[in-house]
Amino acid sequence: VELQIGLKDYDTQRDKRFAGTIKLPHVPRPRMKICVLGDAVHCEAAQRSGIPFKSVEDLKKLNKNKKMVKKLALSFDAFLASQVLIPQIPRLLGPGLNKAGKFPGLIQHTDNLENKVTELRSNVKFQLKKVLCMGVAVGNVGMTPDELRMNCLMAINFLVSLLKKNWNNIKRLHLKSTMGKPYTVYG
Repeated sequence: VELQIGLKDYDTQRDKRFAGTIKLPHVPRPRMKICVLGDAVHCEAAQRSGIPFKSVEDLKKLNKNKKMVKKLALSFDAFLASQVLIPQIPRLLGPGLNKAGKFPGLIQHTDNLENKVTELRSNVKFQLKKVLCMGVAVGNVGMTPDELRMNCLMAINFLVSLLKKNWNNIKRLHLKSTMGKPYTVYG
């Protein structure tokens, strides 16, 4: 289920564009594919949890091969990397992941990997580019109406806090499932 937002009175050339990430109370995208780029400890933990992972050796094999890096970036929705690996990633993979907007999140040895993956799955990102509309996943069809409502409220309030004139910048809000009809929530 996606929340579609139409904005008004916002000049993307003049006003600053915004980007923000918020963690929703209920996971909107349980099927999101996440890959762990890890050292030995994290690879082992990922294997136990059944999460796909790549070790340092696997990354070295890619050897900045642009096609392979792009293929890797396209096959997953997000990445998590061990703290020791983060500084090496641009060197090992080149700019491929960054271009795709999927630079890895950080995991430390004290973190529980499964919790971190769940957290990543419940994060949604608002990013205003040149056009005055955007869509963001707030839930899925398997959720109860209450869970969906909580996610929507949280996402909308966060978005309003990012805008320059708060509610005065919002033209329309729609809720829409993948093939379903859009429902106007506001506007």
